[in-house]
Amino acid sequence: MSAQPDFWNDAQDASRISQEQNNLTAELDCHQNIQQSLDDVAATLELLAEVEDEALLGEAEQQLSQTEQAIADLEFQRMLSGPHDDSDAILQINAGAGGTESCDWAEMLLRMFRRYCERMGFTHQVIDFTAGDQAGFRSVTLTVNGQHAYGYLKGEMGVHRLVRISPFDSSKRRHTSFASVFVFPDIEDSIEVEINPVDLRIDTFRSSGAGGQHVNNTDSAVIITHEPTGIVVACQNQRSQHQNKDMAMKLLKAKLYELEQKKQREARDKVEAEKQENAWGSQIRSYVLHPYRMVKDHRTDYEQGNADAVLDGELEEFVRRNLLQQV
Repeated sequence: MSAQPDFWNDAQDASRISQEQNNLTAELDCHQNIQQSLDDVAATLELLAEVEDEALLGEAEQQLSQTEQAIADLEFQRMLSGPHDDSDAILQINAGAGGTESCDWAEMLLRMFRRYCERMGFTHQVIDFTAGDQAGFRSVTLTVNGQHAYGYLKGEMGVHRLVRISPFDSSKRRHTSFASVFVFPDIEDSIEVEINPVDLRIDTFRSSGAGGQHVNNTDSAVIITHEPTGIVVACQNQRSQHQNKDMAMKLLKAKLYELEQKKQREARDKVEAEKQENAWGSQIRSYVLHPYRMVKDHRTDYEQGNADAVLDGELEEFVRRNLLQQV
């Protein structure tokens, strides 16, 4: 399909199809690699039935162990079967109360999620941010592209708590900071979300360059306000006003879709909706750096003593346990 002359006439649709094709190809390759490994192990075992060879036996055991792990990983991916688990994701981090402390914590979370994305082979891009007065971010939004990106990241939605000796406190006192994380599926264009242009207020502003992002010298950044809901989205990282507007509309569409989904859940089960709303704003994980070092997920009670590794993006076990709990 991508070889057709008019395939790239609609760049956005072509990109979506290409991503879907890459995801399917990756899944097919995984199946084929597992089958090839099983065939190789079977051939080695046949050979060992005729010839005793300790080195060959060790090689077969190692290959079988790797194949078992690959099958376990594939089985784990079957849990990512929600309506939009195979979608790309839009991740937003908002600093809580606490001024510079919380803004710095928001930047630490941004780095953590970026490192996790790199570990998972996801690509990511900051599309909007509001810098803190002295450090970090008051808010920052990034897109994450990759196979099942939303499925993996959706469990990170909630309040993240940090306890540490503040680097901004001359008295070296211990501070507690909070930041909230929201994750939305980057929904496909085939899903209809009706947006009346009359309901939109579109403003432009000059992009800033915090965090090493692209700096524009013109008013190319775009902020869109959806007046009926009060939802405000912005994008400033693209190189033209048109690209920023397209990305902001994409973010608005995702947020409106999530809002509609929430309304439907409330209509189906008001009691369950109240539980969900409470969970939405609750503390899901604590990162303690003083007086001891530990990261604890309050939903699964899983603890990791190597807090530095977690803040460096080692989130796989937290994600896995959270997904297993939902099965």
